[in-house]
Amino acid sequence: MNQLHTPLYSALVNHLKNDPISFHVPGHKSGMVFSQEGYLDFESIMKLDMTEISGLDDLHDPEGAILQAQQLTAQLYGVKESFFLVNGSTVGNLAMILAACGEGETVLVQRNSHKSIMNGLQLAGVKPVFLAPEYDSNVKVASSVSEKTVIEALKRYPKATALLLTNPNYYGMAADLSNIIKLAHKNGMAVLVDEAHGAHFKSTLFPSSAIEYGADIVVHSAHKTLPALTMGSYLHFNSELINLRRLKYYLQMLQSSSPSYPIMVSLDLARHYLASLNAKDFSLIKEQAISFKEDIQRIDGLKVVQSTDRTFKQDILKVVVQNEFNLSGYELQRRFESRGVYTELADPNNILFVLALSKEQYHQHTFNKIKESISDIPSCNQTNYTYIDLPSNATKISELAIQYKELKGYNKKIVPIKESIGEIAAEMVTPYPPGIPMLVIGEKITNEHIDLLLAFKRSGSKFQGSTSILNNSLEVFT
Repeated sequence: MNQLHTPLYSALVNHLKNDPISFHVPGHKSGMVFSQEGYLDFESIMKLDMTEISGLDDLHDPEGAILQAQQLTAQLYGVKESFFLVNGSTVGNLAMILAACGEGETVLVQRNSHKSIMNGLQLAGVKPVFLAPEYDSNVKVASSVSEKTVIEALKRYPKATALLLTNPNYYGMAADLSNIIKLAHKNGMAVLVDEAHGAHFKSTLFPSSAIEYGADIVVHSAHKTLPALTMGSYLHFNSELINLRRLKYYLQMLQSSSPSYPIMVSLDLARHYLASLNAKDFSLIKEQAISFKEDIQRIDGLKVVQSTDRTFKQDILKVVVQNEFNLSGYELQRRFESRGVYTELADPNNILFVLALSKEQYHQHTFNKIKESISDIPSCNQTNYTYIDLPSNATKISELAIQYKELKGYNKKIVPIKESIGEIAAEMVTPYPPGIPMLVIGEKITNEHIDLLLAFKRSGSKFQGSTSILNNSLEVFT
């Protein structure tokens, strides 16, 4: 197959060449009916916003252009089958868990996984065993699960059926998963990897993908680092342990029956873009990333940080910045935004820049704006910010206090945060971004949970999944 072909995009272009008249959905009729308020902005995209008419195939039963586009994607990534996801990596995470894990089965799960993983565990009704990640003291974030922790978990839970990992973490720190995946497979366990931030891992410039390490299913958020529309993602299947028909069943169940053609076409084109990059292009991308970091490093009061742990490989598109002012990451982010510079996320200690997979150089006015953002900070503020250190996770392996199938038998109540220690969480509390739950439903609340939650709250973090936390309360089971 020719990676420079774009079968779905080409099919749509050929359809438009026929000057088609729409008597089908969607209701804007290729832009004939639309509010004048936004017409000029939406005019071109509405022409691409089609439905499953003749010649444009069907995502849920592909046999033409969509099938060919997915086959090209599978070929590029070196897997048996790839699937287009129009509901983001969330739907891929849900589908892979439901396909690989049966109700009541024990599943090993990296604790700093995205909330969609936690939701998938609950939907599947499994018994999760959480594996605490290591803590990186330089970047001051949770990293990955150690091989030692996985070995201990396999000893304790030899009948576990799956291992769920997240790699790289949000900050671009990627671990070598080869031994962990081999150990899991030796024990007959499927390995599912949320690699949302690694869709571009197709060059030695970047960390290796979990696909190369032998994972059974890998999910990519193409829209995060490839030029695809938001919610455009891939699911890659490469397993001898998971039933492919079962996976397809859950994908058609969970995804919209009216999939977005603009999103699907962007996935076809994103694959084409990635496939078209050559060694010279990747070299230029590396040069631009290094130049960006050096320019940031030259700004007084800012410092680029990355892990000093040599077992990790850092994604060069992720640039983590701390400051030497008395500012939290959230405060620094707000200063940047006041000058029109929008970063991917802030946490109490860091801000995160996500660079483009592009050969184009960042303009000097970008760095001028960043300088202006902090130029009026009084010199007396240039002190060391009190960084928030995460708990040491002395307990590396833990279970829920109440299993999912038992939750319906409990009532709930609201209690003050500081009185919730020892209670069982009845809600998921998630700083967003990055979307990693600080508390999950059914988990026993500890001092460490509350100390960390309050520290994030004081620093200015926003939370998803909890309304009570705004009133310094938490919902617990009685």
